[in-house]
Amino acid sequence: MPVYEYCCADCGTRFSKLRPMSKADAPIACVHCQSENTGRVLSLFAAVSKSSSGESRSVTGSGCSSCAATSCHSCRAG
Repeated sequence: MPVYEYCCADCGTRFSKLRPMSKADAPIACVHCQSENTGRVLSLFAAVSKSSSGESRSVTGSGCSSCAATSCHSCRAG
């Protein structure tokens, strides 16, 4: 089962849950305030690769699926 990340639009808590793919977008209660005003967000990621010259490069992704913010408090998305 994959781990999905969620964000609560009411309190801004970001949390992860191990869930079957079939329930990835099903309602889930916030682990902090128990609100079901939550939504799945994109996970943060980092990748490291080597360029043709042998130098390491890293790339980091954003955490919010609706904007470029890394916190749900920034845009209240959920």
